[in-house]
Amino acid sequence: MGNLGLLVLRLVVGGLLAGHGAQKLFGAFDGPGFKKTAGHMETMGLQPGHVWASMATAGEFGGGLLTALGLASPLGLILTISSMVMAAVKAHWGKPIWVTSGGAELPLVNIGVATTLLLTGPGALSLDRLFGIRIPGWLVALFAVGAAGTVAYGAMTEPDEQGEDAGAAEHSDRPAA
Repeated sequence: MGNLGLLVLRLVVGGLLAGHGAQKLFGAFDGPGFKKTAGHMETMGLQPGHVWASMATAGEFGGGLLTALGLASPLGLILTISSMVMAAVKAHWGKPIWVTSGGAELPLVNIGVATTLLLTGPGALSLDRLFGIRIPGWLVALFAVGAAGTVAYGAMTEPDEQGEDAGAAEHSDRPAA
């Protein structure tokens, strides 16, 4: 039953995160699409916006899809955690915790689930197990260090005054993350 539980957890959280990333990447599910996502990244001081939007959508869409499938674990989980830490810091920081107030409630839930799956592995009902895929530890470590460095750099960036004012008007009708 534990493996079935891990499958349900991966499918729900990974699938929803992939859908959230598809909103930003493709404009699916009434999402903003890549161009508006890139513009929003710039309002948060993440420039060039298209580079940061590529990383955000890779983390959300790619990380969510890999998580749901139980494929290339733990790389998808590292992508998920990285993108959710960036969302919490750049889009939700300083707001009350609840999503209804623009807070980091959902990114923190996603971080918790991804961390749990990182510690347990994807389970027997995963593509990794089906195909015998095992990512070498040195590659996981390199990937994690690169992700942590990128998140640290992005988290320290500050929007310029002009970009912040322009972005507030352009994106006032959309949630940030």
